[in-house]
Amino acid sequence: MKIIDNIHYIGVNDYDLDLFEGQYPLPNGMAYNSYVIIDEKIAVMDTVDFNFHNEWLNNLEAVLNNRLPDYLVIHHMEPDHSASLKVFLTKYPKTIVVGNKKVLQMIGQFFPKLNIEDRFMEVKEAETLNLGSNLLTFYFAPMVHWPEVMLTYEGKNKVLFSADAFGKFGALDYEEEWVNEARRYYIGIIGKYGKQVQNILKKVSVLEIDYICSLHGPVLKDNIDYHIDLYNKWANYESEASGVTIAYCSMYGNTKEAAMLLYKKLKEENQEVAIFDLARSDVFGAIASAFKYDKLVLASPTYNTAVLPFMDNFINGLVSRNYSGRKIGIIENGSWAITAAKKMKEAFLNSSNIEFLEPIVSIRSSIAEVNLDEIEQLKLALLK
Repeated sequence: MKIIDNIHYIGVNDYDLDLFEGQYPLPNGMAYNSYVIIDEKIAVMDTVDFNFHNEWLNNLEAVLNNRLPDYLVIHHMEPDHSASLKVFLTKYPKTIVVGNKKVLQMIGQFFPKLNIEDRFMEVKEAETLNLGSNLLTFYFAPMVHWPEVMLTYEGKNKVLFSADAFGKFGALDYEEEWVNEARRYYIGIIGKYGKQVQNILKKVSVLEIDYICSLHGPVLKDNIDYHIDLYNKWANYESEASGVTIAYCSMYGNTKEAAMLLYKKLKEENQEVAIFDLARSDVFGAIASAFKYDKLVLASPTYNTAVLPFMDNFINGLVSRNYSGRKIGIIENGSWAITAAKKMKEAFLNSSNIEFLEPIVSIRSSIAEVNLDEIEQLKLALLK
């Protein structure tokens, strides 16, 4: 598939994988992207997951027109992008592999019997590679989200090959809005490294970009500023919208009842609100929603002097991704020694700019009249 001029897409779709990286649900499949620039010299941009190497090599051969690739540029060594390296080099043994020093190190780790030092071109920050009419410039992006990651800018067509940045979950032939699965992808996989994302966004801010070719998801070519601005928000841990995420766990339905009552009250006020049963929802969808909105409600019974494991896992997912600058409301439940609110607050001790809203809804087993008033007051606090 031609993207523009002499740049082609040769990636593949994976409809069988249920969990990306063994943890992120894939209801709509996954795309492993690879690209080819056909010039006086031919550059292939990354490989694909090993399970799809035959399809990928066939896609490559279809655009080569009986020529041989001169370069294979490696932006990221994670196996969904590099696992077909060995079969590629077996078929095209004269191709030069282009990458940075850390890429070469990781090739040795993933392919200990593959010696490519005599056909490896090490590039440094802002160095260029001339293909003829296309000039490639390399920008290092360490910890976005691995230390060897780099991006490539092709100046003639103003194309940014962005590695995992700007990617999303989902196969390319599944039609859906980019932002939701891009957010879940970013927050889950890259979100911890906001500072590093800010660094690479500053590097590329001086470039004219008409196309973004990531390693997952569609080629972005419309409203590029929107996508970059959204990435800036995510990298700075800013909320996208005024709204509330309610995340709850419930043992016998009483905590759920309180969470649902608050949800209905907020909806009646036309407040944007999302609710998640953490025992039955994709936790990464709930985490992404918590980053999207500026307010969060945590609802859990006390369990073994703490909270239910689903809530503990959810909060850890937030804190480990630098959740900050948000307002948090709390609903707790317990039949004797209630500690859920205390434990949930303590989990955010090292988080910055977290404001806990009053009142705490403190339920003794089942909802009482006093709790109805607390829920009403918490609703008002969330609306401010």
